[in-house]
Amino acid sequence: MENLNSRQELLLKALVESFISDGQPVGSTKLSKTSDIAISSATIRNVFTDLEDLGYIYSPHKSAGRVPTELAYRMFVDKMIKVQPVNNKLIDKLKLNLTKGVERKNIVKKTNEILSNITELTGIISLPTHKNTELKQIDFLRLSDNKILAILINKSNDVENKIINLDKNYTSSELQEASNYLNSIISGQSIHHIRKILLNELDEMRKDMNSIMSSAINFGKQLFLESDEAQKNDDLIVSGQTKLMNCEELSDIEKLKTLFEAFNEKNNILHLLDKSISSKGVKIFIGAESGYNVLDDCSIISAPYKFDDDVVGVLGVIGPKRMAYERVIPIVDITAKLLSDALKTSD
Repeated sequence: MENLNSRQELLLKALVESFISDGQPVGSTKLSKTSDIAISSATIRNVFTDLEDLGYIYSPHKSAGRVPTELAYRMFVDKMIKVQPVNNKLIDKLKLNLTKGVERKNIVKKTNEILSNITELTGIISLPTHKNTELKQIDFLRLSDNKILAILINKSNDVENKIINLDKNYTSSELQEASNYLNSIISGQSIHHIRKILLNELDEMRKDMNSIMSSAINFGKQLFLESDEAQKNDDLIVSGQTKLMNCEELSDIEKLKTLFEAFNEKNNILHLLDKSISSKGVKIFIGAESGYNVLDDCSIISAPYKFDDDVVGVLGVIGPKRMAYERVIPIVDITAKLLSDALKTSD
């Protein structure tokens, strides 16, 4: 990203703000009439030429004004923006709605709906999967000849039950031995790390294991690997998809169709949110920065949220690149923090 001089920065900022405001290409005459810019139209045209050469703006039509490129939006977001403080009434509204729920999933779902309604954009939120929460204990309980119940307890004492289908019958003592073996290896590890252990280290050691140890690995793979893809579609909530129909840049029916398909398929959106899970605050993807062609005309603003100091998910919004960043960024940020507080007091 090229360093701009003060005049170039001033005019680029004004151009981006003008385009975000009304969606119309910005001409030199229009900017010269802006109250805080005391620069002639001729000088502005010269600066526009420089900015165009540097890749910050372009002209969609020969006789039209200029519009910002992704590079301009990135410069605007990183260096020029002054975020607006979130209205206290808005914060009170968020707090009120986020403390009404009891079940964690309901609080998360409600949060996404509120975020979408407040920003008038599509809300996205990954559900707590505890993949970054430490696992404390696994127990196995026989249900029938070919089924066992796996009981997973994490460090927050949340309990999750899963049924595993077996290809042979195991005695209760064998299941106890298998759980003891798995607990000795994976207790205190995050589920994300447990998957790595199961995929790499244990597979390499398998030739030196007895049959119960080998069976324990198979149980673990069913619990933490094979069910992972099947659960992905339940790990993301999307709210307010139709709000994108009100955005002029995204109103093309083919663009909307591919976007809605991406929301329905979910995996790419989840992968994008995973990139935000380790960030300490708001993360912004503008256009092609997302890495997915279907989102080339969109921007995503996201922030991680916590449960008992563990990051368990990410929330955010998807909208056009021409969005009110100075307003939306702090709303996403405060919503993530309020959700984290609400989850502390739930259950």
